[in-house]
Amino acid sequence: MNKGHEKDEWDSGVPRPSEALPGLDQEQLRVLRQVGRQWHRVAPRSATEHRALPVNPDTGVFPPAADIHPTRFGQLVRVSSLGGGVSEQRADGADEAGRSPVGRFAHRSRRVLLGAPLKSTAVVRESMRKLVALPVLSADALSSVAYGPEAMLAVLVLAGSTGLAYSLPIAATIALLMLVVGVSYRQTIRAYPHGGGSYIVAGDNLGLMPGLMAAGGLLIDYVLTVAVSIASGIAAITSAIPSLAPATVPLGLIMIALLLVGNLRGIRQAGVLFAAPTYAFILAMFALIIGNLADSAGSGFRPTPAPHPTATEGIGVLLIMRAFASGSTAMTGIEAISNAVPAFRPVRWRNARTTLTWMISLLVAMFGGIIAIVHLRGVIPRGSETVLSQLAHLTFHSGPMYVFVQAATAAVLLLAANTAYNDFPRVLFLLARDGHAPHIFLRQGDRLAFSNGIALLSVAASLVFVVFAGNTDSLIPLYAVGVFLAFSLSQTGMVVHWRRVRTRHWRKSLTFNATGALLSTLVLITAAITKFTSGAWVALMAIGLFFLLATRIRHHYQKADAALRLHPDATETRDRAGARAPAPAPTATPHPVQPEGGWPDHETGQGEEEKEETPQAVHHLAVVALASLDLAGLRALAYAASLRQPTLAVHISPSEEEAQRFRGYWTTWGDHVPLHVVLSPYRAIVAPLIHYIEALHRQRPSLTITVILPEIVTQHLRHRLLHSKDAARLRRALRPLPKIVVTSVPFHIS
Repeated sequence: MNKGHEKDEWDSGVPRPSEALPGLDQEQLRVLRQVGRQWHRVAPRSATEHRALPVNPDTGVFPPAADIHPTRFGQLVRVSSLGGGVSEQRADGADEAGRSPVGRFAHRSRRVLLGAPLKSTAVVRESMRKLVALPVLSADALSSVAYGPEAMLAVLVLAGSTGLAYSLPIAATIALLMLVVGVSYRQTIRAYPHGGGSYIVAGDNLGLMPGLMAAGGLLIDYVLTVAVSIASGIAAITSAIPSLAPATVPLGLIMIALLLVGNLRGIRQAGVLFAAPTYAFILAMFALIIGNLADSAGSGFRPTPAPHPTATEGIGVLLIMRAFASGSTAMTGIEAISNAVPAFRPVRWRNARTTLTWMISLLVAMFGGIIAIVHLRGVIPRGSETVLSQLAHLTFHSGPMYVFVQAATAAVLLLAANTAYNDFPRVLFLLARDGHAPHIFLRQGDRLAFSNGIALLSVAASLVFVVFAGNTDSLIPLYAVGVFLAFSLSQTGMVVHWRRVRTRHWRKSLTFNATGALLSTLVLITAAITKFTSGAWVALMAIGLFFLLATRIRHHYQKADAALRLHPDATETRDRAGARAPAPAPTATPHPVQPEGGWPDHETGQGEEEKEETPQAVHHLAVVALASLDLAGLRALAYAASLRQPTLAVHISPSEEEAQRFRGYWTTWGDHVPLHVVLSPYRAIVAPLIHYIEALHRQRPSLTITVILPEIVTQHLRHRLLHSKDAARLRRALRPLPKIVVTSVPFHIS
């Protein structure tokens, strides 16, 4: 578990390339010096020979991070060109070469749906003001009032009118729980101003197992958020258009497919556009509450007698506990603001706390208002129509305001489902960063979306939606367990945090978090017991399986790290006499430095691309792309030097601090190969590397540039998905450029 929450990778809810260059301890630094001495003894070179390259590696710099701003309607920006000139080539034509007709059709269809590869773009920070952050980050929590109260009433109605009489005290208890948990998360924001989700907080303060359990609960929560939100949104539509009810499952799958395609396109619309549905829903709910209260005022607020439902169960503690657990699902999404503190404008933590207070106030007001008017108007759940639809019909009949209420409800529920598409890949990213999930979840697709996480969420949510036939009442029992497991562990972690740090007012903060932890744990136990046979066992089993899988993945990565670690036995060999001797390293022959004013016209490469039928006509430059100086990286460097061609090492660094550390490690090794560090302010690694290689290519088009990557090769097929596929991504992106070769140097681990 990464203990440094200050290094949280998720500024403003958008992941950035890891700034945590693997540190080298004293033993590894000693081995690195030893390897460097071996290179020097076997291949001594003068400083002039060392710097001999056929191109100038200094191709310019990217703009400072402060000068990069998102576009008006999104967070994608074009990566600036290096070295002068602009390359607008795309990989579409090259990707189609050699494909079968079916393959070309599939490729073109994918491009129509997802768009062309954005190899020249990256994601940048976008800070939000409070009025924009409120609807964007609160959509999940606020939309839950569309199904939370109804879920509670659906349990109470089983006991007939006697059960419905308990709706007000149970709702008051849930409202109190909302206030307590909301205040608790205000303390979390103060303690974790860089963003502190349940996984981070529980892992930092309680240890590995609680952190993974919280992550498992969150992942289950996000899958069910999509399924429940879609189910509730479809229910709002079918309440207004009953003829669509038989098509509930197909309509839900279509909605999930649309969310999948939209998120795979990588389009990040500005918060203003996302704000509209949430504000429309808030307006619709208050119009609904005020309208029904006004109607009730005419009768002196005397409750309308409800239909007398047939009691199928007796009222008892178990039924009341089930109703309480079902109604508590209205709290899902409360932690979203504490996760995304860096998304706010400065002062970030203060603005986040203010926004959280607004959200809790709105949530309590809407939840309490809906329960109050349900009681006054005598409405009970019906299978053919939602409670909100019944209330809207009573006040607005079937007029424009009824349509507005239903449309706003459906829109905000779909937006809440889309929120999970942002948060689910975020949790997977954090897990992958810490080695508990495959590293493929660290990577962005060619549309700069976290395609693997998005696809996994869509598949899981679709399966859940189909299995439960899109029925909200059937899905709710699964929901509460994951939500309140994350709440409980997060708040318990905060109790440990305050006991450890003992900052100003720590006792008051500890009291708030302890109360939140206690109440959340009570709801968790209640939900697990009362809803176990109704489906909670599925969520509990899924969390257990996740924990088992995460620990196995971590075990593999620990073995891989041990194999890659610099240690004496891996860098020394015995000579014939049995003594330790340096491993042989090939020499690299010097090449002329690029003259001032550029290369002569006859070396520009014009017309030469088709005249390389003999080895003498090929002029080489080997570019070794390195993320770290481990055994795999050193092996790639040794392979490049063995080609006896000019060699250049390149490291893409997201921060100046990391760049300085890498240069320090490079100097410790001995600086035997020219190194160029590209300081990239963009939230991407591959795109800046591609631009750098393109800049080198433009300097001397006649040069054949071989990009060399260290590659981890595993013994077992099941482990292959756990390691990087950068070589394949680079091949696809660089394919349009002539005279670029991408190769990999395998490093085998068991």
